[in-house]
This record gives sequence, C-alpha cells and structure tokens, in this order.
Amino acid sequence: MFKNKVLLITGGTGSFGNEVLKSFLDSDIKEIRIFSRDEKKQDDMRKKYNNPKLKFYIGDVRDIATIDVAMKGVDYIFHAAALKQVPSCEFFPLEAVKTNVLGTDNVLTSAIKNGVKKVICLSTDKAAYPINAMGISKAMMEKIIVAKARQLGADAKTVICLTRYGNVMGSRGSVIPLFYKLIQEGKPLTITDPSMTRYMMTLADAVELVKFAFKHGNQGDLFVQKAPAADIATLAEAIKKYKKSDADVVMIGTRHGEKDHEVLVTREEMSKAEDMENFYRIPMDNRDMNYNQFYSEVDGKVKEFKAYSSNITERLDIDGIIKLLEKMGEVEA
Repeated sequence: MFKNKVLLITGGTGSFGNEVLKSFLDSDIKEIRIFSRDEKKQDDMRKKYNNPKLKFYIGDVRDIATIDVAMKGVDYIFHAAALKQVPSCEFFPLEAVKTNVLGTDNVLTSAIKNGVKKVICLSTDKAAYPINAMGISKAMMEKIIVAKARQLGADAKTVICLTRYGNVMGSRGSVIPLFYKLIQEGKPLTITDPSMTRYMMTLADAVELVKFAFKHGNQGDLFVQKAPAADIATLAEAIKKYKKSDADVVMIGTRHGEKDHEVLVTREEMSKAEDMENFYRIPMDNRDMNYNQFYSEVDGKVKEFKAYSSNITERLDIDGIIKLLEKMGEVEA
C-alpha cells in the first residue's frame, strides 16, 4: 500500500518517529517527510541516514501554516508529535493542550484539506481514565479525532485512526534509559513505588501496531496492542541482572500525576472491542445525539467487562523482562 507513496511523520525526530522511519526506509515508499521543530535533531538524522527518500520540514503542529507546507502531496500521516512527559505537563498543562489537543486538530484539518488518504494518531494508556494533565490532553486529543472521523463519515477520502500504547521500552520518557545511565554512573536506581505496574513493549512491537492500523483501520478505529506488564521493582532487578550490576535500589515516592497501574482499554471500550489476536480494535461510536433512537442498543452489558489494565495482563518475571531487553537492543543511556 506504500509503493510510490509519500509518508509524513510529525514529531519524526523522536524515538518513536525514528523507529517508524527505519521500518519504512528500505521499502518501496517514494518519500518520507520528517516534520518537527528541532533543527539539530533533523540535521543529525539527515547525516545519519543520508537517504534521498528523506525530506525534512521545520515547523510546529501549533502553527497550521507550517503544517500546510509539509502536507502538499502527502498520502499517509503518522502523527507522533506530542508533549508526553507527565511531570512537565503537570506544571505546564496549557502547553500540553496547545500541542496535544490544538496541534492535533491542526494536523487533521490540514490532512483533510489536502486529501490525505489515512492518518494514524499516536495516543497513550494515560488517556484511558486519565488523572494527569498529559493523559487528559491526550484523552481530549482522542475525542477530537473521533469527532472529526464521525463528521467525515465512512466514505470520506481521508480516514483517521488511533493507536494507543503503554510503556514503549527504550523510548524517550521510558525509565529504562535512566536506569542504564544510573548504572553507568555507579549511582543507585531510583524507583517511585515498587508495586507500580507498567506495560512492556519494544519499539519494534510498537511499529507493528502502526503498520497494522494503516492496513486494517476504518474511520475512527482505535487500535491497541496486547502487551505484558511488569512491576517497577522487578524491572529494576532485571536491568541489574542484565547489566551485571549490584547497584542499590532507592525508593523516591510517586511523582506528580502517576498512577499505580495503567489502562490500555477501558471497561466501556472492552464491551465493544473486537479481538484480533495480538490486537484489539475499538470502533468509534457512530450514534448521534438522538439517543432515544438507539434505546434497543442499551443492554447494560458494560458491567460484564473489565478494563484491560497493567495489573491484570500477563506479568513478566526477571527472565521475561531480560528477553525483552535483549530484543530491544542497546539504547542511549
């Protein structure tokens, strides 16, 4: 489906954008456009890959005029640009709104205006039952995406879909590079709460979800990849064993906006989720506001379902985590 097509990656200089880029670079795709506001990282990528398929556009999703410049002739979009650090979003929530909410609306508006075929937007488990500013902004982003998709309808030229991720191992924001760095420096590993659980997914696994969504996504679909989880104490011990370290482990307490456990699919979403082996597809709610017309659909079955959360999925032990660390490969500490 990507032969001789043009792919735009917003936030393309981030760890996620880099991994998506690498997976497409050796394909028969015509062009990959990297859209971001970081000229230094763009220059680093240009030198690293030295590939004529790569084109770079400096801009900001907050400024639709810069998006319009990059959007001309684009067939597909992977929208990864975001503010995603939980503590910083807690202190600067309006900045999270500007990038994650208004920025996404700008990307979608430009994509629709320019006749893009399909847009895949990156969301997070923190958008499900959100308690922090980052998660709330991503939840609002999801609502905007679904509203746009509903307005477009099934027969529109532009199809908009969502992918929702848990912790992507080794990505910026993941605790794993921090643990590696602390071990290198001979410092103790700092953990917030030993019983806190997080999903564990490699960047390569995450890219598979993107490709799956591009291939199978219908208007307004949300895709989630099934993933195992680990508690933070076990993760720290696994990294110590993997790195052959005897570093101490120190508890520093929960940070601003942190949950004990994350949710990838809410109970309400599970009631209508389609099980696709390694993935869940959650179709958008196509009802309008004339709810009395849909009375027969209300049967109370939501109560029969449980949320798909990190404390009930497969729990990894030390050896299981080490296998994922080996699969992940080296990351920059």
